[in-house]
Amino acid sequence: MRSDWTYTCVIRMENMKRFILLLVIVSIPVIFALGQASEMSIEESYLQESIENMIIREQSRAESREMKMIALSYIGDAIERGNRGDEVRQALEYMGLEGILNRGRENGRLVNNYPDVRRESARYLGLMGTPEAKDALLRIIYYDNEPMVLQEAIKSLGDIGIDDDGRAMTTIAWIFQKFDNTNPDNLLALSAIEAFEKLSVKGMKDTNAIQILIRIAEGPYIRPVQDRARQALVNLRRIQAEHQQTQQQEAQRR
Repeated sequence: MRSDWTYTCVIRMENMKRFILLLVIVSIPVIFALGQASEMSIEESYLQESIENMIIREQSRAESREMKMIALSYIGDAIERGNRGDEVRQALEYMGLEGILNRGRENGRLVNNYPDVRRESARYLGLMGTPEAKDALLRIIYYDNEPMVLQEAIKSLGDIGIDDDGRAMTTIAWIFQKFDNTNPDNLLALSAIEAFEKLSVKGMKDTNAIQILIRIAEGPYIRPVQDRARQALVNLRRIQAEHQQTQQQEAQRR
């Protein structure tokens, strides 16, 4: 067992050395370009983004939790600068399923179960705000069982606010009912309430949301969560009335 542990440590150290070397090599052209001009050309900007995506991809697939958290930090900076490319989304989806579908084992033991990495991945997918990010979040909710990850994924679905096909509401309703039947969770319920409100702005796609809000208001949840569910029911009735009024006005114009 001791020799296996030592061998694993050596492998990880070698992987870290290779990554640091890669980081130094690919950074040189960018540093040189930045030194030559105060503003980057389109070609230089594209080069920087390509290098950034390559670094993020390699870090996201590293073995250690620490390296994945660094990758998430870089991704946060990239999204803030407007980099919402497919490679960034793929890295987030990969880390969002870390230890669930993407499993690493040593001597038969799962060694990459990182709920905090999955939670942060779900949060950044919400910041991306794209339909592809929504699909990735639906996959995370479907496969994960960790409440802290699910709470963040549900919140991110609400933040994205895209649900033309109704899949977001249906998936949230499904995962809530799964926990409500076995292990009611106040934070999960609160995330579902807020997501339902945001996703209903353009019309209710799943009437199960109303039933779930009633269940939370009357179920085994703390009073602030119950009160929030009751308020959400009031808000949804108002939103639906406004939506129907808008539809009628549009029909009259035609």
